[in-house]
Amino acid sequence: MADAPSPSPAPAKPADATPAPKPKPAGATPAPKPKPAPKAAAPKSTAAVAKPTGKAAAKPASAPAKPTPAPSPPSAPKGTVVDVSGLVLGRASSLIAKRLLRGESIIVVNAEKSVVTGSRQSVLHFYIANRARGSVRSGPHYPRYPDRIFRRTVRGMLPHLKTRGKEAFDRLEVFIGCPAELSGVARQSLEDAQAPHALRPALTLAEISRLLGAHV
Repeated sequence: MADAPSPSPAPAKPADATPAPKPKPAGATPAPKPKPAPKAAAPKSTAAVAKPTGKAAAKPASAPAKPTPAPSPPSAPKGTVVDVSGLVLGRASSLIAKRLLRGESIIVVNAEKSVVTGSRQSVLHFYIANRARGSVRSGPHYPRYPDRIFRRTVRGMLPHLKTRGKEAFDRLEVFIGCPAELSGVARQSLEDAQAPHALRPALTLAEISRLLGAHV
């Protein structure tokens, strides 16, 4: 038998199968992009502004001064002003207590100039005994200052344990001397409480207070 013809081998591929790059035409290099021009700085003013330093920098500019308001006129006192200079303490307290019970408000000034009639020895014994009685802790505590002695005397002529007497006593104000706000106010005096003329002047509440240990 005749031999069968053997198949012909396939043609071999070249070793480097990568396609060759296409040659670029001469002079085709892209031109670089132009850079943007720098912005021009804003022109500075030739006159430099001076900045305040130190305390002047912390404080703002002072505002225009406001006009000072006119002082308001002093208000009228809430009650009748009674000057007890030279008046007998007991009589003046009795008259004032009656007016308080009628609903009137009383302001007493110059309480230290009111007087207590009687012999000097008996007057001092009365007040020193009142001051010494009772205990320091539980009382009764008798006052030493003229305004408080005057208030205590008026309270003794009022029903101060009852509502009517308490309300009347609350309408009483007593001052040593005359406060500045009452200096221009008209004052009353109690003619029925004037001290009688005597050879020896009566003791004032200021003298009694000093004997009781108060600094008046």
